[in-house]
Amino acid sequence: MEKSKVYFTKEITPESVVKMYETLGVNLPGKVAVKLHSGEEGNQNYIRPEFVKAIVEKVNGTVVECNAAYEGARNSTEKHKKLIEDHGWTKYFDVDIMDAEGPDVVLEIPNGKILKENFVGKDIEKYDSMLVLSHFKGHPMGGYGGALKQLSIGCASSEGKSWIHSAGQSKDQTKIWANLPEQDKFLESMADAASSVVKHFGKNIVFINVMCNLSVDCDCCAVAEDPCMKDIGILASTDPIAIDQACMDLIYNSKDPGRDHFVARVERQNGIHTIEAAAELGFGTREYEMINVD
Repeated sequence: MEKSKVYFTKEITPESVVKMYETLGVNLPGKVAVKLHSGEEGNQNYIRPEFVKAIVEKVNGTVVECNAAYEGARNSTEKHKKLIEDHGWTKYFDVDIMDAEGPDVVLEIPNGKILKENFVGKDIEKYDSMLVLSHFKGHPMGGYGGALKQLSIGCASSEGKSWIHSAGQSKDQTKIWANLPEQDKFLESMADAASSVVKHFGKNIVFINVMCNLSVDCDCCAVAEDPCMKDIGILASTDPIAIDQACMDLIYNSKDPGRDHFVARVERQNGIHTIEAAAELGFGTREYEMINVD
């Protein structure tokens, strides 16, 4: 497989997000879903709606989310809708909680390492294309969160999230946390689930990772550490594996004093294995050409 192109700019502005999308030379057709993380109640690091307003308007997109599979302000549609409003998303955008009503859409994964099917919010079928707009940061369970996590945990319904976290053992969120699988099985389940969403949209999906507010904790954490590294930049690609690999390389090669703390979180959870497993599934490559955008 030839190297994928990953575009990079140090400039982190709403206008730069639009510029990076335009640099890809892809016009997402039809009804566009913009998958992002709207932030858990109490989280201070998530990217705010004002920052993404320009790109959502550019693609004429609908912001999409799914309910969580753990206690908090996002594990039911009613609570989640209120939080989305409190965080200001509905002030600017149409927001679709894709699993607000069942039944889930089942995406088959015949070549999956762990999972043979993925459960996603049924409203995914409303959309012709998807912009995966990820806040790249650390993660307590996955080690890091980027494009692959948005594709997998992010697009999964509440029950689908439980399915991934349990490596295909249960869809019941009340049972999974007491008996979690071996870590690598969870990471491989994320890669499996991500592959099914990429297959679903085919060529009509692109990825932007924003490397700012670089905490070791995810936007799903109500109590998250403050950022430990300075902001790095924005990356864009049509390859979710290449873009996450490029982000990890930027972290590893950083001279920032907080770099070791961030890397320790990734390595504690063997986070790079999600990228390894995804590459083995073949829906992208870890080999990339980094192209600077002024």
